[in-house]
Amino acid sequence: MNNLPIDLRSDTVTRPSAAMRAAMAAAEVGDDVYGEDPSINRLQQRVAELVGKEAGIFVPSGTMSNQIAVKCHTQPGDEIICEQDCHIYNYEASGPAVNSLVMPRPIKGIRGVMNLEDVRQAIRPDNIHAGRTALITVENTHNRAGGKIYPLEEIIKLHKLARERGIALHLDGARLWNAIVETGVPAREWARYFDSVSLCFSKGLGAPIGSVLCGSSDFIKKALRWRKIFGGGMRQAGVLAAACLYALDHNIERLKEDHQNARYLAQGLQSLDGLEVHLDHVETNMVMIYVRTPKFTPATLSRRLAEEGVLINAVDHERLRAVTHLDVNQSQIEAALAIFKRIMSE
Repeated sequence: MNNLPIDLRSDTVTRPSAAMRAAMAAAEVGDDVYGEDPSINRLQQRVAELVGKEAGIFVPSGTMSNQIAVKCHTQPGDEIICEQDCHIYNYEASGPAVNSLVMPRPIKGIRGVMNLEDVRQAIRPDNIHAGRTALITVENTHNRAGGKIYPLEEIIKLHKLARERGIALHLDGARLWNAIVETGVPAREWARYFDSVSLCFSKGLGAPIGSVLCGSSDFIKKALRWRKIFGGGMRQAGVLAAACLYALDHNIERLKEDHQNARYLAQGLQSLDGLEVHLDHVETNMVMIYVRTPKFTPATLSRRLAEEGVLINAVDHERLRAVTHLDVNQSQIEAALAIFKRIMSE
């Protein structure tokens, strides 16, 4: 593992290990469009069982997984309720509008968590002047909220409201693995309150590609058609599924190390003049770093850090986001802290 650069831009930058590559090379494969790839079939069944759903479908990305879910749950002209900083609304290229002809109805949350009464008020009345509220989405953990774990008790409340009003619930669980490891609440318990669940393997779990979307058998039958229409039908992609299967066996529990490294980083940054970090907001593998000095903006500090070999993204006009992952160890966190200290004291 190289000491530099120290890449804290995202957990998407992880690279498959030699052992994961060996599993990929040894994978059994077949034509998945015909449903004949044994590695993909094994992955889909295993993930569906893990989250307590009837079936699953392997797709190239979390974005495709979310977009298929939106398409399956809605009709053109419907509305979907989501938190205003969520991935579906901010980072999927207006996919709900382009792919499904639906209107997002974003709600301002508190660190990614929507107030139940705000959700209730956002549900459209049943009359000809309003679009039908067809879907509520939840992101857990929440990216722009700094890896915030969406509280299970809030999910239960949302589920009750959605059932009362006949509205579907989708979980963007790209980083649900982090919530599972940090809380000890199993995947099945998180997922039971949702009609569909998306889980990603190319972030903290270190696979090069892939997400699995889970739901009822009828839902996945629809999802299979929309995956094909969206261009996501794959052939001998068992080499990719094998990486995900390896990740399930070897890379979930080690997420705890990423969480420990994130807290270690946050503690070190907290003492530096010109930066502000809220330790109580560091719940999983992300640290939001507020720039509080006239010497730098987040963008200029990001560029200065990159010159010294530390890669961190600016996420808005006041924050950097550092993300720990399996390709960054504690000694590299210590090196990053030393670079931060030197730059902030210049």
